[in-house]
Amino acid sequence: MLDIKFVREHPDLVRENIRKKFQDAKLPLVDEALELDSRYRAALSEGNELRAARNSLSKQVGILMGQAKKDPAKLAEAEAVKARVVAQAERLAELEKLDAALEEHLGAVMLQIPQMLDPSVPIGRDDSENVEAERFGEPVVPDFEIPYHLDLMERFSGIDLDSARRVAGSGFYYLMGDIARIHSAVLSYARDFMIDRGFIYCVPPFMIRASVVTGVMSFAEMDAMMYKIEGEDLYLIGTSEHSMIGKFIDQILLEGELPYTFTSYSPCFRKEKGAHGLEERGVYRIHQFEKQEMVVLCRPEDSMFWYEKLWRNTVSLFRSLNIPVRTLECCSGDLADLKVKSVDVEAWSPRQKKYFEVGSCSNLGDAQARRLKIRVQGEDGRKYLPHTLNNTVAAPPRMLIALLENNLLADGSVRIPEALRAYMGGKEQLTTNSSQRTTIGVFL
Repeated sequence: MLDIKFVREHPDLVRENIRKKFQDAKLPLVDEALELDSRYRAALSEGNELRAARNSLSKQVGILMGQAKKDPAKLAEAEAVKARVVAQAERLAELEKLDAALEEHLGAVMLQIPQMLDPSVPIGRDDSENVEAERFGEPVVPDFEIPYHLDLMERFSGIDLDSARRVAGSGFYYLMGDIARIHSAVLSYARDFMIDRGFIYCVPPFMIRASVVTGVMSFAEMDAMMYKIEGEDLYLIGTSEHSMIGKFIDQILLEGELPYTFTSYSPCFRKEKGAHGLEERGVYRIHQFEKQEMVVLCRPEDSMFWYEKLWRNTVSLFRSLNIPVRTLECCSGDLADLKVKSVDVEAWSPRQKKYFEVGSCSNLGDAQARRLKIRVQGEDGRKYLPHTLNNTVAAPPRMLIALLENNLLADGSVRIPEALRAYMGGKEQLTTNSSQRTTIGVFL
């Protein structure tokens, strides 16, 4: 969300930014915002003038009423002035209602105007035009066949989609045995990995109010992602970033306490609208998963430093698990409206012989802080908006696809990366013989 003052002073820049995002249908919003702003400021100005005049007239009435004790003619003059005060009070009440209506309308329009892009963002219509930035680790295609990830998990009796469909429908799963254990091991390792880097571990609420939802994301994202709790002002979170930024709603923070650096765990719930291809079935796009996240609130001048630091943390974690990755600069058309700059981290899939997304790092500038009314009290007494950033540390079970494929051995076992062994009871490999088998009942 932009500052209306910025829109007022730089309307052409705002329009050009909208064009860079290929959202020309939003161009009329700029003129609408400017018109509403003009009417709102005019109403405020008239209201302030009436308040000043009312104070002056009220004093005049007092003086005339005092004079009327000696000069009865002054009484009629006082009554005339009283009538003017009443008329102005009625007009002021009308203006106050108009102010509220204009402010609400202007706020709704401003929520739809996208955040200004960082100048370094590549221009493109959609994710097909994202730009590869850097590769880390050598992608390898082994000389043996790698099964589809569901088949691979089923080898270890580690997944049951049929039962999940009967219980919850498509888009859900049961993880079991060693696969469930390595899923939890990844999350525990990711948690400790970030704690070791100075981040504060947090488990936030898994539901948030509508005021927080509209503060942390655009309407388009909200419609595509969020599940509403019927009959309550609550939504299931799509990522713990939502709760973590919402933690500071309507607060004034002290500059000396910045930056706030959190690593938060949560289940995540997403609608995942639309049809997806084979590779995005199974456990790639699902309605419920767990994630370890990074969240930062910082001074505006420090946000790009933290942006770089956050995505590099994810790269380091994946490399410690023998997973080659690359980073993709998200182009203008692929950025959600609140984002200033974003980079996707993609893991190598030996089976697909290509990379696929496993996380995303975003700098949202002051957009979320402005929407949620989060401010910082500077050491000089000045108040300003902090910048907010977020990044995925690890999000299994999608991450499990990369982990299993890149550590699969020719004999069908899976090497457990050394970093995870402490979380797996010292186990060095997953083998079909050692996996716990689960008997599934037959439904007649």
